[in-house]
Amino acid sequence: MTTATARATTELEEFRVELTGYAYRMLGSVFDAEDAVQETLLRAWRGRDRFDGRSSLRTWLYRIATNVCLDQLRGRDRRALPMDLGAPTAPTATALGTQAGSWLEPVPDAAVLPTGGDPAEQAVARESVRLAFVAALQHLPPRQRAVLILRDVLRWHADEVAALLDTTLPAVNSALQRARATMAERDTTAPAPALDREHRELLDRYVRVFERYDIDALVGLLRDDAVHAMPPYPMWLRGAADIGRWLRGPGAGCRGSRLVETTANGGPALAQYRPDPAGGHRPFSIQLVTCSGGRITGLLHFLEPRLFPVFGLPSRLDP
Repeated sequence: MTTATARATTELEEFRVELTGYAYRMLGSVFDAEDAVQETLLRAWRGRDRFDGRSSLRTWLYRIATNVCLDQLRGRDRRALPMDLGAPTAPTATALGTQAGSWLEPVPDAAVLPTGGDPAEQAVARESVRLAFVAALQHLPPRQRAVLILRDVLRWHADEVAALLDTTLPAVNSALQRARATMAERDTTAPAPALDREHRELLDRYVRVFERYDIDALVGLLRDDAVHAMPPYPMWLRGAADIGRWLRGPGAGCRGSRLVETTANGGPALAQYRPDPAGGHRPFSIQLVTCSGGRITGLLHFLEPRLFPVFGLPSRLDP
């Protein structure tokens, strides 16, 4: 590899994290986002001789990434959470249903949130990868989604967005107005994964009682209207009592699990390892725990073991 080639590769790689954050907001999937960014950097590498410098390298890469994401979204169903698709179900095994649907996925903070920079910008970035916000974005048509992310999250000027999308300034302003109206109808105010002392202690208590599988104590940590979901299954529960019934009944296979702390979607998360009949513990789910007012308001268990390598987690835990 020549010095010039190495320099070009390094320059492109410097944008990987922020481009992954953009693609994740657009696509709602960490796997799709990684594929989109890899395709973006490959197209940029192959077309580097055609980059004329009339725009910045960053703008050029976002143009490519936007086209890649729009291509991926063409003809696809929107990604969602089980709570978006119907009423809560009973805490019975028959209500679990079959694995189906295009589900929203969690994303590790390190993959989408650049380190350093202005603290206010970091706070905006964290808010804009919260599941509630990303889920709401999926209700927007793809081009409106791109406009809203570029304008309201990344703070691009309207004329920059118009140039990137090869459209007019009035068209961008109109798309942004419609996108904001749609977002206002969605619930993007779900409690953020808090990091203050009270909620840090609450999360620690949850880990202890879950690993002991003390369901009475666990239910005592939940708000009365807490929700529980397990993508890729469509079933979801509302209410501490029903969550307790599920964990004592069909969910009792989680007894003996171990939890490992990680971060996802701008806040704390937990990797759940279930007992392996062969010994030790095997990957089972990534848990996102939301809190408000000293109580747990949501337990989202993403039953997707292939997420574990993405989060840099071990493939198993020894006894």
